[in-house]
Amino acid sequence: MIRFSLSCEQAHEFEGWFRNNEDFETQRKRGFVDCPACGSHRIEKALMAPAVSTGARKEKIALAMNEQQRAAMAQLKALSEKLRENADYVGDKFAEEARKIHFGEADARGIYGEATQDEAKSLLEDGVDFMPIPVFPDDRN
Repeated sequence: MIRFSLSCEQAHEFEGWFRNNEDFETQRKRGFVDCPACGSHRIEKALMAPAVSTGARKEKIALAMNEQQRAAMAQLKALSEKLRENADYVGDKFAEEARKIHFGEADARGIYGEATQDEAKSLLEDGVDFMPIPVFPDDRN
């Protein structure tokens, strides 16, 4: 899909999504594209800036949330950080180490790391208590 910036004869600007330029032209010629502000069918493509990925995307995501959602996200991030600060990172050995702790083969302590879906299922079947820690976009950069 391609997003076009469009304008009508009254200079109202709006956007439209089309499969390709030919699809836009076909729909425009058949009168299927009209201005949402005035209903005009005399539509042209407007000058459009290319879509360039920048760090501003994070800002847009945050702005899409309301205050209550932003507060909840901040609490989740704080909890995630506190859990990591007070636990040992064991990497991809998480399932192995969690099982050792559960069966008393290693000292009880907080750990975190990575586990495959199969490893997580196996831990559940063995009765090992654990929970996933949320991963936020900032954690991956």
